[in-house]
Amino acid sequence: MSILQTTNLSKSYGNNENMVNALNEITLNIEEGEFISIVGTSGSGKSTLLNMLGGLDRPSSGKVYINNKDIFEMKDDDLTIFRRRNIGFIFQNYNLMPILNVYENIILPLELDDKKVDKKYLEDVIDTLGLSSKINNLPNKLSGGQQQRVAIARALVTKPSIILADEPTGNLDSKTGSEVLNFLKLSIKKFNQTLVMITHNESMAEMADRIIRIEDGKLKL
Repeated sequence: MSILQTTNLSKSYGNNENMVNALNEITLNIEEGEFISIVGTSGSGKSTLLNMLGGLDRPSSGKVYINNKDIFEMKDDDLTIFRRRNIGFIFQNYNLMPILNVYENIILPLELDDKKVDKKYLEDVIDTLGLSSKINNLPNKLSGGQQQRVAIARALVTKPSIILADEPTGNLDSKTGSEVLNFLKLSIKKFNQTLVMITHNESMAEMADRIIRIEDGKLKL
């Protein structure tokens, strides 16, 4: 069953002779439970595409559907709530709060949404990601790989249907990166989620179910 679709998705910046077409009529269909890698060189449009898929930026034209809902038909406040409840984001730079411990960082999205913690589910996520012994640690007491696992747990804790990962292993060495990605694959399979990951790393990309290549804002078929 399709969970995420785009139709003729385009994004332009600037005007007239200064106009840059970051995305050019991208049409995609992603199935529930798929692990997709989006691969392209710097400036190819892959980060712009991920931002559109997550509703972080609005397209110049075209549509994005999540669970058959046109997300850009929503008002900004409604889109923010929808995004928080349906999409988990994992970024290259972790974005952990330095004054909060591991447990507090993980449950932060639930607190922002005034939601109760599903303790059994949370324990399962923490155990799956190998963080049980670290929950009271501050981020500066963790390795890069451990910090990224905290970021993954934070993305999973709201039980989103879609995980969007922007170069999640970009700041890690190859061994740690592979380990983190294996943890992420295990997590999405266990919790029945869809993962869309952008990367420039071919070996990481090949761990996905399907690779989508983008070049100069267009899909490379």
